[in-house]
Order: sequence, then C-alpha cells, then structure tokens
Amino acid sequence: MEFDYVIVGGGSAGCVMAARLSEDPAISVCLIEAGGEGRDLLVRAPMGVIGMISGRPKINNYAYKTTPQKHLNNRRGFQPRGRALGGSSAINAMIYIRGHQADYDEWAANGATGWSWSEVLPYFLKSEGNSRGADALRGADGPLSVSDQRTPRNVTQAFLEASDELQLPRNDDFNGPQQQGVGLWQVTQFADGPKAGQRCSAAAAYLHDAMTRPNLHVITKARVERITFDGPRATGVDYSKGGRKTVHARREVILCAGAFGSPQLLQASGIGPAVHLRDLGIPVIHDAAQVGGNLQDHLDFVLSYKTNDTNGLGLGIAGTRHLLREILKWRKDGTGMIASPGSEAGAFLKTDPNLDRPDVQLHFVPAIVDDHVRKLHLGYGYSCHACILRPKSRGTVRLASANMRDAPLIDPNFLSDERDAQGLLAATKLMRRIMDTSTMQAWRTAEIYTDGVTSDEELMQHIRARADTIYHPVGTCRMGTDTDAPCDPQGRVNGVAGLRVVDASLMPTLIGGNTNAPTIMMAEKIAAGMHAGEPVARMQ
Repeated sequence: MEFDYVIVGGGSAGCVMAARLSEDPAISVCLIEAGGEGRDLLVRAPMGVIGMISGRPKINNYAYKTTPQKHLNNRRGFQPRGRALGGSSAINAMIYIRGHQADYDEWAANGATGWSWSEVLPYFLKSEGNSRGADALRGADGPLSVSDQRTPRNVTQAFLEASDELQLPRNDDFNGPQQQGVGLWQVTQFADGPKAGQRCSAAAAYLHDAMTRPNLHVITKARVERITFDGPRATGVDYSKGGRKTVHARREVILCAGAFGSPQLLQASGIGPAVHLRDLGIPVIHDAAQVGGNLQDHLDFVLSYKTNDTNGLGLGIAGTRHLLREILKWRKDGTGMIASPGSEAGAFLKTDPNLDRPDVQLHFVPAIVDDHVRKLHLGYGYSCHACILRPKSRGTVRLASANMRDAPLIDPNFLSDERDAQGLLAATKLMRRIMDTSTMQAWRTAEIYTDGVTSDEELMQHIRARADTIYHPVGTCRMGTDTDAPCDPQGRVNGVAGLRVVDASLMPTLIGGNTNAPTIMMAEKIAAGMHAGEPVARMQ
C-alpha cells in the first residue's frame, strides 16, 4: 500500500492530522492505531473513565509503569496512556484547559519560532466548538465540543464555597483573560443532540465521521514496528496485523504516538542517542542525543476524605442503587453522575503572590481516588489533587529492547530537582487549607492517610510515599531552532527527510495546565502549515 502521508498513532494529534490532511481529496492518508476505534460505551460515558484508568484490566489503556523513582521511595509509578482512536482523550477527565498565555510566549522566546500566544490562539479557536458561543478568546464553530458540566455534585459546590471562605477568587472561565481562581471546569463533552452528555474525544470530534472519506484509510489494532528508510529519507513503516506488512509514504511519515510512543519508535528505528542504540544492536540512522530526553510531567499529590454523603461515586449498597438510577438517567437525557468528568472543579493558584502567573493546579473529585483508582475503599468520599505547573525535573524515555512490543523505560525523574519538592509541599499545604475550612469539614467523617499530620517533614514523607503523575507527559521530541533540538518548529525531525512528529512530545516545556487541548491545537497549526505549503526543511 502507498499513500501520501502515513500517520502513526490515532491519539489526539493523530485524529486531527488525519482529518485535516484528508480534507483535500487529492491527498491520500493512512492512519495506523494500535487500539480499537474508541466508540465503546466506556469511552462515550464520561464516568466510564473509572473502568479504564486503572489498567485493571487493560481497557483502552497501555497502563505503563515507570522505572523506580529515586526521590519517591524507589516506587515504580503508573502511567496510563490511551490505546484507541482518540488516544488519551478517550480515557481522560475531559478537562478543557489551554494553559497560561505566557507559557507560549516563552516557547517562542526560547526557540520554538511561531508558537507565541498570538500565533497559537487562532488554532485554539479553530478547534473549539464552545457551547457558550464565540468571542475573542472562544471558538464556537470547531469540531471539538466544549461545554459546561451538566450536573456537578453537591460536594463540588461545597469545594467552591470553601474557597470563598478563604477569599480565593472565583473564575468561571479558566481559558479567559485570567487563569487564576477557583471554579468548575469546562469539558470536552457534547452539549446537545443525540450525543448530549457523551465524551467528545478527539476521535469523536475529528475522525469518526471522516473515516468514510475514500482518501482516508484507517487501520486499527495494528502495531507499528519500524520506520523504513531509503538512505536518510523515511519511506514508510512496517507494522504487524495478522503478519508483517509495510505501508509506503510518498510525502511523509508523521509520528503521533505520544510522549512515550514517538521517541520509542524513533529510537527503535535508528534515530536517537547513538550509544544507546548501538548497545541494543540498532543501526544508527541519525545520532540525536535528545530524542527521548527532556521528559516533563506534572507530579500529583492527593488528599482523600470519607463522607456520609452517598450522592457521589463509592462502594456501598446505597451508592450502588444510586449508581443504577444514574446510569438510567444518563441513558435517557445525558445528565447525572455518569455525565461527570470525574474531576468537576479545580483551581489555578499562586504559592507566592509575587509570581506573574499561577504555579499550582488543583483538581477536585467527588470520590475517593487512591493510586489511580487501583486501591478501593468501602464507603463514599471526595479527593483533591495538587500539582506544580512548571517542574524543573527532567527525565527520559529509553528502549528496554529493540522490540517495539516491549514497553519503553519511562523515567520521569520526579523531584530530582529540590525546587519541585518544595513547590509540591507548598501546593499541598495550600490545598489542605481549603480542605480544612469549616465548609469542607462539615462534609467529612475522616481524613484518609494524613489525619493528624502537621509538620512539613511528615507531609513530605507522604508526598514521597504516594505522589504520582496526573497524566501530562511532554517534551521527549522537543521542537526548537537550536542544533540539539530533535525537531524543528514544524515538527520535522532534524537530520532526516520525510519524517515529522506531531504530539505532546514536541512541547519544549510543560504548559500551565492540562495538555489535551494544547496537543489538539498543535496538530491544527501544523496541519494548516502543511496545507499552505511550508518550505522544505534543511537536513542538519
């Protein structure tokens, strides 16, 4: 088989790239995805994330583990990643956050030419179909349905009131002129019509309808094994599905396999740190030391509490009856608990009022969340998460072997920079102030794990014992204009031709917030540049 473009990975970026490139009927596109089509009930029902995120069993989820983390008591962390069309947008909390405007200006200032806030905003607007309508900072006509939540829980409202008690500012639009404040999330969810209350994954937004186009060929449940080359030019990929097969690319191979998958495939194909590749017997196509480096992620610490309120998600007879009623309600009109994104409210706050932008994000969940829902508790409760937005620690993604079937070695190197440890401690103390207000104390019957913990030393022990990712890995194929950057600002892989990366691995640094909306924006922007006929990159 031969196509103009071969796209590897049907996640958030891959769905956008396949849909946008195939809008031109003269262009042929093949998309290869390891998982299924992402249309099943667990994906469509927002609360279905509970059945997927734990990886037990592995439903639409790679369920990776990290290497032992030295600064987290040598624990192996958990790294859920979506495995279906839609990628991690099929298993995430659907939170629509762009990040702070200054984050993008810093990208541009540090070498990601063309990625300043004013240059990326049009592509956020292009992607967004916001139920609130259009304005200078909001798009209404894009394919990605963004809406207000349908029926937040009462305890979530209490979280907002608790923030009022501390005189923290309210914010009803975290993507508006100001990010700072406390409020309900807007979410990627269909607001009306026959899909009202369903998740709007990137596949549901961009790809599922486009799959009827004759110039778009989508292959699911297929594993890409290698990029093929003719000299220094990428010519296609080898993949396995009922045997080994090859698909050829006349123009480009585009990697959209994510912050773990894209550097893994590049290295397995001979592009990466030469010493590492030779140690595994992989012929070196291009020595690119930073492929798989620069890994950044938001480390998250959770406080959880028990409550007598059975209106949320929990384990008990009353809650089970309530859950059955809620399932019927969602099937009828798309409202109720099943329509909940899980995390219903949150905050962007400053640990120091002199900072130019928030450095902490909170996520509030009307359920007990312990170890990515892998540890269950009888009864009912609620949780609050805290992460620092711009970590200094840097990690790596390396190959465990030359075989793509073996999971990569993921080392976020969490808290290797002491500034991150002190920042997360400050974030935890700020979060705890909210959770200890009289408003929240009226809801709780017990504090899980941290009851009676008062000293910074004790809190830090709990952080090192339980903190883990909140699912925002980026940076492992960073873009830039310096000679060490794996990719240029259009995502083209330096040192070879006909090969591009488009996903969160391109981000030079983490943005201040959730990463799904920015990943979709990035794909929109790069696809538009390809349609416009960008200049051919020089081989470095």
